[in-house]
Amino acid sequence: MSKPPVVDPRRTLTLRDVSEASGVSEMTVSRVLRNRGDVSDSTRERVLEAARNLGYVPNKIAGALASQRVNLVAVIIPSMSNMVFPEVMMGISDTLEDTGLQPVVGITNYSPDREESVLYEMLSWRPSGVIIAGLEHTPAARAMLESAGIPIVEIMDVDGDPVDSAVGISHRRAGRQMAEAIVAAGYRRIGFLGTKMPEDHRARKRLEGFRDGLAKAGISLADEEFYAGGSALLKGREMTEAILARTPDLDFLYFSNDMIGAGGLLYCLAQGIDVPGRLGLAGFNGVELLDGLPRKLATMDACRREIGIHAAEIIAGKRPSGIVGGEVIELSPTLQPGDTIRKG
Repeated sequence: MSKPPVVDPRRTLTLRDVSEASGVSEMTVSRVLRNRGDVSDSTRERVLEAARNLGYVPNKIAGALASQRVNLVAVIIPSMSNMVFPEVMMGISDTLEDTGLQPVVGITNYSPDREESVLYEMLSWRPSGVIIAGLEHTPAARAMLESAGIPIVEIMDVDGDPVDSAVGISHRRAGRQMAEAIVAAGYRRIGFLGTKMPEDHRARKRLEGFRDGLAKAGISLADEEFYAGGSALLKGREMTEAILARTPDLDFLYFSNDMIGAGGLLYCLAQGIDVPGRLGLAGFNGVELLDGLPRKLATMDACRREIGIHAAEIIAGKRPSGIVGGEVIELSPTLQPGDTIRKG
């Protein structure tokens, strides 16, 4: 296969680019991508591999509209069920309200392959911009983002190398800050409870930062409890019971999110455990659910609504700088000690 052509990252890829990269005619490329016509398996594979490597996405807009963009903004997020992303969506929606742009949402369920598929479909309708959660993508998804020729904003995280713009917090820094607060309050036997993290990169980075923060004080995690699946109060109760049965002398539990943290708090209160004297607790995200608990769980505000607002401003060209693209906006989460960390 010939070497892929060098293209302007702000220029939308064409059939000719795929033709040059695969060494076959544009007509053949078109037949392969539309799954029509008699094309050999080897040629079909060569065309598909070239398109994938380039990040080429066919245009589903026909006729006179084919060279134009529609007034849609693709918003690709992992979930709408964990109380985190609805607030991000509100920030995006409110900011785009008077711009003529409409957000359209795709859900990936934390699956890189699903994200790639959703991104491919959304880009085929030629949106005016993409807002996508996280900085980690498959090579094909990143190639599509780099070749889209539109503003791209990766949200929730700034610990990495963005394709274009990024808006979020440093999860490693958030983890370190929580570790410092826990150590300062006098806790020493600390356990971590969270999701298995092959796909939840932000939770993984918080744990890395948390470990680093503890290590600076000469402390290692005493125990860890992981789970797969969605966050839930019941899951938090079960995990808390399991880790305390295994390591009863723990004096602090750090949960990767507020939902399982709230479940852990309810378990401790039901068991008559002295919180925060005997056992301290903390979560992450600062969701409104915590306001209704018998005791306010310590947490960290993840700046969700602000992330949505800034991301939409970049897409709509409403940033004070007047620049569209190429911005990295790092927000600073606030530690909310609540009632579950001992006062100094």
